[in-house]
Amino acid sequence: MSAGERAFIPLNIALMTVSDTRKAEDDRSGDILATRIEEAGHRLAERALLPDDLDRLVAQLRDWVAQPGIDVIVTTGGTGLTGRDVTVEAHRAVYEKEIDAFSTLFTMISFEKIGTSAVQSRACGGVANGTYLFALPGSPGACKDGWDGILKAQLDYRHMPCNFVEILPRLDEHMRRKA
Repeated sequence: MSAGERAFIPLNIALMTVSDTRKAEDDRSGDILATRIEEAGHRLAERALLPDDLDRLVAQLRDWVAQPGIDVIVTTGGTGLTGRDVTVEAHRAVYEKEIDAFSTLFTMISFEKIGTSAVQSRACGGVANGTYLFALPGSPGACKDGWDGILKAQLDYRHMPCNFVEILPRLDEHMRRKA
């Protein structure tokens, strides 16, 4: 089978909105991501809306990372510069490895749309316990940019020359017992 004939592999994606003010009925960013996840052919494994509370965010991320049925975690919100913006710190408390280029690429995509205002986002990505984690800003536009510009392709096994899905089975190889 050539690369062009690869079959799509649906992933189980958990989605978290981080906000002190939003409720489920007005979570536009979460709704945009949930729709895009499902339209891409993936499964929305879990969905949560949590306040900007570092301990609660870390606990939820660790809970999801520990679940073998969750392949990817996407969060929206809490990536800014204010004192309440702690999503990035929560992610980094869980990461085993950070995907530095995710932040860089997100900034490049944002710069094309919002110019130097892109510098105010701390979008980030990483890996923990064989699970990908991505933190996107809370605006609907930023969620569209992060999904459409990066995650949609990288979470598609058919994307060439490489993608996150093809290395997913090896993310936790350092934790496996050697024979």
